[in-house]
Amino acid sequence: MSESLAIRCRGLVKHYEAVVAVDGLDLEVGRGECFGLLGPNGAGKTSTLEVLEGLIEPTSGEVEVLGLTWSADERTLRERLGITLQETRLPEKLTVLEILRLFRSFYLRGRNVDEVIALVSLEEKRSAWYEKLSGGQKQRLAVACALVGDPELLFLDEPTTGLDPQSRRQLWDVVLGLKAEGKTVLLTTHYMDEAERLCDRVAIVDRGRVIALGTPRELIARLAGHAVVEFAVDGALLDENALGSLPGARALRRSAGGYALTVDRVHVTVPALLAHLEASRAPLERLSTHSATLEDVFVTLTGRQLRD
Repeated sequence: MSESLAIRCRGLVKHYEAVVAVDGLDLEVGRGECFGLLGPNGAGKTSTLEVLEGLIEPTSGEVEVLGLTWSADERTLRERLGITLQETRLPEKLTVLEILRLFRSFYLRGRNVDEVIALVSLEEKRSAWYEKLSGGQKQRLAVACALVGDPELLFLDEPTTGLDPQSRRQLWDVVLGLKAEGKTVLLTTHYMDEAERLCDRVAIVDRGRVIALGTPRELIARLAGHAVVEFAVDGALLDENALGSLPGARALRRSAGGYALTVDRVHVTVPALLAHLEASRAPLERLSTHSATLEDVFVTLTGRQLRD
């Protein structure tokens, strides 16, 4: 394994009886990189993470983490990793300070507890019981528990799911701070703004396989167009071939009860679309435009919404 890699897996397979959760997945994550695994529920993201974290064994395939293997180097790896699961339950009657002191005791070396409390902005809650924390504060404490051992590699499994926008952005700041320190972060998410904001590279996973890999900008640039025009009409049948042939249009798909046109010239396509709808006597119900996103990449590749 190259010294520049934090994670390497080849042909990773994980079965749960008749269910294939991971199906021959290949992955490489560089040291110092924030890497995102994106995909809908059931795509195999969490199973992949749990194999990499040493929580479950793969059915087959090769896995190396920080140049080591779980079969030969488990104790060493545990000292060098930090893990935040999708759901974390901590003792209700312990304070933030007590919980972090407990987790710090699990490591031979680590970070100063007060430093970690400051890193996740919980100074005012250091003496508060866990049960008194808000959802966002509990999630930041879970991340703090993963950081207190000063890990080289941090795993975050959907760290902001269910959080309010302010709490999400506070956790983003934590991750960006870790990136600035040169830490390696592997996170799963189904929030596209999160991936575009945090990740150096992303892998889109569907049905246990990587179906696209690159920087967010690279993946978006692969779309046949740079913007998306979404619209719906009131019950009229439209000629999809004609829609796909409008000036500036590059691709057409069904979307949320209507249509989505991927285009490279919004200012040309929208007037042509409105003229076509008027000529077709198709009353317009709604119309919106946005720059192409990772969500559009995923839908184009799979025909499904990311949160399906």
